[in-house]
Amino acid sequence: YILNGSKTYITNGYLSDLVVVVALTNPDAKSPAHGISLFLVEKGMKGFVKGRKLNKMGLKAQDTAELFFEDVRLSKSQLLGDENKGFYYLMMELPQERQMVAVGAQAGAEYAFEETRNFVRQRKAFGKTISSLQVIQHRLADMKTKLCVNRPFVDKCTYLLNENRLDNVMASMSKAYSTDLLNELCAQAVQMHGGAGFMMEYPISRAYMDARVTTIFAGSNEIMKELIARDIVRGG
Repeated sequence: YILNGSKTYITNGYLSDLVVVVALTNPDAKSPAHGISLFLVEKGMKGFVKGRKLNKMGLKAQDTAELFFEDVRLSKSQLLGDENKGFYYLMMELPQERQMVAVGAQAGAEYAFEETRNFVRQRKAFGKTISSLQVIQHRLADMKTKLCVNRPFVDKCTYLLNENRLDNVMASMSKAYSTDLLNELCAQAVQMHGGAGFMMEYPISRAYMDARVTTIFAGSNEIMKELIARDIVRGG
């Protein structure tokens, strides 16, 4: 095989020693999905070049990079699985990937809530802590309620995943709702921190920036809703 092309927004691409590359191996297949394969490409192979580290809004501890492939020669031993079965393999792992994001989002949302609860119980304005204000109390109540409602669903999906019974629709629901919730709660948390929430020295500021990408990666939430709606319309 001879590999040509490029990839962008690759997580851990800059520090990687081995990458799994999705490539088209049968351009005459009835659809692109039926003509792609997975290949193992190692650091240092001729024609494999890592681009710059991309400057991201959040997740600063994790690199994201561009990768370039120019006439990279690959042997059959570097084919991962069977030829032209790459899309099938990827689809098999999607529920796990999306549920991993959902679990992380739920945990991140709970973290944002705890950070905010601790902050408002200490922050004083007009001679008293802002946690005594009804508007703050009601926001905290809404945050806690949404967390408690979503947690059992995320836990159920995790259980189903461990039993190899989590389907793509439920994984999409879990991923989309949990990441939307994470972003909603982080925004509320920053608001309740006031000016401090805009300062990088406060953890909630970093949490807010890290949260933003979760509705985009592992399949955007718009795509998640398309998959859910498709199942509904078909009578699922």
